[in-house]
Amino acid sequence: MKVLNIFFSATGNTKKVAQRIEQELLTIGHEVDTIQVAKDTETEILDYDFVFIGSGVYTWMPGKPLMEFIGKQREKYGSGEIKPAAPRRAGKKAVIYCTFGGGHTGMNEAVPAIKYMGQLFDHLGYEILGEWFIVGEFHGKLAYLSTSGRLGNIQGRPNERDLQEVAEKVIGILRV
Repeated sequence: MKVLNIFFSATGNTKKVAQRIEQELLTIGHEVDTIQVAKDTETEILDYDFVFIGSGVYTWMPGKPLMEFIGKQREKYGSGEIKPAAPRRAGKKAVIYCTFGGGHTGMNEAVPAIKYMGQLFDHLGYEILGEWFIVGEFHGKLAYLSTSGRLGNIQGRPNERDLQEVAEKVIGILRV
């Protein structure tokens, strides 16, 4: 199975998750292309059987570079590949994931980002097998929220326990 693992990470939280996803995929014998989105990122999504796509959450949405990438894909595939009623493509599956701090309202702050990222794949006919929310600490001037937000003390996350849970999810989702 050919797998795309595409992500954006401004602080390193999502990169940790993407690296663990890649590690598990390689361990169980899948071909995987892991791409950190940048301004000029190009890839043929439809060439992949399975896609993992992830981002940190920034004001309820994925990072701007990933949003721009999704916008380019929407334009690229347009009405040629995005069909009315979004019929499923046989064998095409996706997992959408994010890292979030949820300093004010917890996981609810991450839901819009997950749904935004998932819409491209749903419209392209991919079956979305999972939406994964992984807690990640705040960095820089917002670091104080890592100890004062609704989620309690999230310093150091995603930690090894979080990443082990991601690894178990990767193995489990590929059994589906």
